[in-house]
Amino acid sequence: MSELNIGDKAPLFEGVDQNNETIKSYNFLGKKVVVFFYPKASTPGCTAEACNLRDNYERFLNKNYQVIGISADSVKKQKNFSDKNNLPFSLIADEDKNIIKAFGVWGPKKFMGKEFDGIHRTTFVIDENGNIENIITI
Repeated sequence: MSELNIGDKAPLFEGVDQNNETIKSYNFLGKKVVVFFYPKASTPGCTAEACNLRDNYERFLNKNYQVIGISADSVKKQKNFSDKNNLPFSLIADEDKNIIKAFGVWGPKKFMGKEFDGIHRTTFVIDENGNIENIITI
């Protein structure tokens, strides 16, 4: 895993969301963006995280923040997850893990005594200039 730090330029990215729309990070210059990476759509922890962001979505918008979720799930799984939970923000399907790896959130994990590579639940707060303002790990 590579390490991004507060103050670093956030990697530029482009991906397709649950509505088959192309999301390009450079379209968000001039806006604050919350980019949250989650391991797997519709799992309990990821659902709780996404629903918390949904429940506070208006607060983000009122402070000029956009919210984008990213996982390695397919567009179809992202769509089901979004529809089931009424998520008002884009969920990018990064099946090839290019964005995930660019942000350095792919790496070794342990669960129930087993080691494997996966997505580390991480949220990046990016300022209007594309710089990382905060990094939240869970």
